[in-house]
Amino acid sequence: MAEAARARAGAARDGRGPASARAGGDLVFSAIAFVLALLPRLYVAIAWAREPVWDGHYYDFGARRIAAGLGYSDDLIVGGQPVWHPWCHYPVGYSGFLGLVYRLFGAGPHVATVANAVTGALLVVVVHRLARYATTPARARAAALLAALSPGLIVYAALLMTEPLAALGLVTAPWLLARDAARGRLLRGAVLAGVALGLTALVRPQSLLCAPALALLTWRAGRGPGGVADGASAAWRRGALAAAVSAATALAVVAPWTIRNCRVMDGCALVSTNGGWNLAIGAFPRATGRFETLRAGDGCPIARGQVAQDRCWMAEGLKWIKNDPVRWLALIPRKLSFTFDHESFPVGYLGEANPAAWPEERRAAGRRVLTASHLGLLSVAALGVVALPRLRPWRALAAQLLALAAVLGLVAWGVLGDEHAFWPLAVAIPVIAALPLPGRPANGGVVGYLAFAVASVTLTHAVFFGEDRYHMVVTPALCVLAACALRRGETAPAAGRADAR
Repeated sequence: MAEAARARAGAARDGRGPASARAGGDLVFSAIAFVLALLPRLYVAIAWAREPVWDGHYYDFGARRIAAGLGYSDDLIVGGQPVWHPWCHYPVGYSGFLGLVYRLFGAGPHVATVANAVTGALLVVVVHRLARYATTPARARAAALLAALSPGLIVYAALLMTEPLAALGLVTAPWLLARDAARGRLLRGAVLAGVALGLTALVRPQSLLCAPALALLTWRAGRGPGGVADGASAAWRRGALAAAVSAATALAVVAPWTIRNCRVMDGCALVSTNGGWNLAIGAFPRATGRFETLRAGDGCPIARGQVAQDRCWMAEGLKWIKNDPVRWLALIPRKLSFTFDHESFPVGYLGEANPAAWPEERRAAGRRVLTASHLGLLSVAALGVVALPRLRPWRALAAQLLALAAVLGLVAWGVLGDEHAFWPLAVAIPVIAALPLPGRPANGGVVGYLAFAVASVTLTHAVFFGEDRYHMVVTPALCVLAACALRRGETAPAAGRADAR
């Protein structure tokens, strides 16, 4: 009895107490976190927002067309008459979300940005609820506070851009699955996670890459008689089932939009028609590693439908990579640097929308604040997959000291190096999480999923091109990982104990 009591106490300290307590507890703090996150975002959404610019202009235009009942489209003038012209170059999800908001509340000047503020506050709540399945309640609160007070996420409320909504989906899917799997409702959780992931794919198609990582969330959910965890083979079967159901459900959610594209466009497209464009931008002879405008003279001069154009650029991009793979590979560090080494897009957007309010001095100060907070978060998040070294056993001590030294070395390289490159930390997070190092913390489950999400962004923008706004989708994941920094390591497996950490 005493041993069981000690085990329960230890589980509570590690955030591994009864699933029902973790799932239902701390709702008051979730509500407080929502308010704390909402207030600064509302201020920014109302005081700083102006006419949408850059990609935000197209998202807003598409939303207004959807709200007016015209679908995702524009009008072409043919023979002096407007002709309805369908779109799918940009993913439809964010415009569809704003279109629903406009339909319900009108398309006033701050309606979209206030909706962004509410989205950002909900994102903080889900970060808190998800983090409770990754670590202790105190650390879960810290994760929520990091997300609530993130300067970049706050400023993003004034931007009509997709990243916060996509980030909300990326953390909602694992939370739904982890919650229901802990309650013994694995299939329901897998279906709900699939719905969330499918809706997220309509906002950001590469979110589908995270579907296999949902299997990690079920590893400790199943318990056999006496509370002993299932064996490894049963855990893998359960994980594979959950991931397969979630992936199938996500594709089913996306399918109506795919069918629409096949019906009204000049060819079929799963979600959007910018994948070929993006590959070409990251591979064509003038590629720099970040966005550059493609011109007709670069390879696809004939004006055709959106699907045909995208396929043309895809073919051109693959040809350029095949012809000079060394040059394309050499661009990867620059692409990842543009993605992870700074955070300036929100300030640039606001400066473009309202130049008088954002002179260069204010822009520079804003870039410094956002970049410093992002790089600090990324540095601490890398410690989320490293255990606090303990004196015994010595193999675990040596392994975790090496992992800690690697992370601290990369941070020092970023701070002191001439290029101030922090992007290797984004590569290190999933690599260290996957290594079976002795004494490591529990890097499966939620932490494993979040590390996989970071890897999906790293891989995507290594292949295509980089911009700092693309890391915003995993900023909430970094908040959870940072809150998990230097946790206790897993205990050595005891004989006959399948559930030892």
